[in-house]
Amino acid sequence: MVRNPLFHEFLLLTLLWLGVHRNWRWQRGPATTHPPVQRTKGSPKPHQPFAGLTHKPHCAACEQDQNPVDQPPLVPPARIVSTRGRPRAVDTHHAYWPTKTCPYYGWVGQGNIRANGHPGSGVWRQFHCVVCETYFLETYGTLFYGKSRPAERLVRAVVALAEGLGIRAVARVFEVDPNTVQAWLREAAEQLETFSHYLLHDVYVNHVQFDELCAWISESKTGLGRETAADEPCPRSPHWVWVAIDPESKLVLALDLGQCTLAMAQRLVHHVGQLLAPGCIPLFLTDGFKEYATALLTHLGHWVLPPRRQAKGPVPKPRWMPRPELLYAQVVKQYRRRHLVHMRPQVVFGTLAQVMHVLAPRGWHINTAFIERVNLTLRHHVAAVGRRVMTLCKHEAGLRLQLHLYHTYYNFCLPHVSLRRPLVRPQPTKGRGSAKRWHPCTPAMAAGLTDHVWTMREVLLFRVPPWPQPQGR
Repeated sequence: MVRNPLFHEFLLLTLLWLGVHRNWRWQRGPATTHPPVQRTKGSPKPHQPFAGLTHKPHCAACEQDQNPVDQPPLVPPARIVSTRGRPRAVDTHHAYWPTKTCPYYGWVGQGNIRANGHPGSGVWRQFHCVVCETYFLETYGTLFYGKSRPAERLVRAVVALAEGLGIRAVARVFEVDPNTVQAWLREAAEQLETFSHYLLHDVYVNHVQFDELCAWISESKTGLGRETAADEPCPRSPHWVWVAIDPESKLVLALDLGQCTLAMAQRLVHHVGQLLAPGCIPLFLTDGFKEYATALLTHLGHWVLPPRRQAKGPVPKPRWMPRPELLYAQVVKQYRRRHLVHMRPQVVFGTLAQVMHVLAPRGWHINTAFIERVNLTLRHHVAAVGRRVMTLCKHEAGLRLQLHLYHTYYNFCLPHVSLRRPLVRPQPTKGRGSAKRWHPCTPAMAAGLTDHVWTMREVLLFRVPPWPQPQGR
């Protein structure tokens, strides 16, 4: 019997090739074993018409929508014009009388407020109402009222929190107790949230992106604000920060905190709908979270009576369908072993041509890159949301305070590099540096909500009126 001397080598190479081929097919997975024939990789699925729902989805946020506590009078009081002496040099158009017994309560720019100097040679100015003949400090109703510490130190501490420092780090830098910094954060967050609600309204946008990012909260066992023993680790629970932005102006429309549920998606869409201008229905882009479609359909849908298919028989029931102007697309991501392996766009409401008609003028495609970039900025500016940090919040309320602070600071106080505007003529600086060629611009300025970059001191000193004021004042 004659044996081939290359038989064993050939058999070894065959077994090795089979092992490599099976490993290669296993890594590709079943999703790519049989590629689709009708469409190329990365193109959206063929659009299928939505059949509609037999009932309108429930939204708890719509039922719990609270009316304003203070209702403005039908007619504002008469404007007071001073005819004595020279014109006032101190601008008091933003101040209003805080006592409800005064007929000018809550109205700004009516001429009833006069500046009355600095009582006791103090730092803060005193205001005088010529109708009630009473006085109040300009810090009344703000974070600085009744504080013995210098205002600039308090402002710098709040800015340090907004820039991403933890509460204990700020306490060490400014040499105060961490409980004091936490109290400042609580008061500042409440005032900044009111300020943001007052100015952030009637926004007209063409494009909105939704996303959510995971944040871990360390639940304390011994109660709110206390710490457990060093040998007892605190359990961590995942929470999700829900974000909505306008990619054109980089404006953060809404921030919320909760679980990945339909109720949270309903609340986020409801909040964004309250901020948009009447009749504004932008293009919505999200990830593959299916609850967004139900939330958008709840707030931007209407009843439609389907046509009869037969001459006889019962009348078809009405269907809850999306409005014709509603456009919604998703970016469906596929992960394997915690790594992104594939992304595909998918049009849910509307057609691909309608979606690209909105994105094509700017050269964009169906993606969520802008909201992902804002998520990175959020992790840098909110200490409790950063990855692998030791500044986790002990409860959900503490994280909400930091989110309120970041929301106002990002929209009104933090200039965005991509939004800066070139100056007509370069402005020389006071030193030997190069001339100033760009005008800073914040997301609120790009959206037309403000006309200047707010400082944190201005925001904390701004007393929000109890109701929206007439335009042009």
